[in-house]
Amino acid sequence: MAAYETSRPAPFGAISIFRAVQGVSSMFDMFAAWNDARMTRKALSRLTDRELDDIGLCRGDIEMIGR
Repeated sequence: MAAYETSRPAPFGAISIFRAVQGVSSMFDMFAAWNDARMTRKALSRLTDRELDDIGLCRGDIEMIGR
């Protein structure tokens, strides 16, 4: 039966590059979440008071939902 060594150290700089890519990826994720919240607030702000009441919201709730 053959055995393979699977616990090799990472190449020089690989961990730093991985963390940098993760940082950029998390920035894109944060931007996407912010943009989704912004679009939700914008869509809810366009509704009339009666439409907001139909879905159980008031104008003051719009800012809390966007967060």
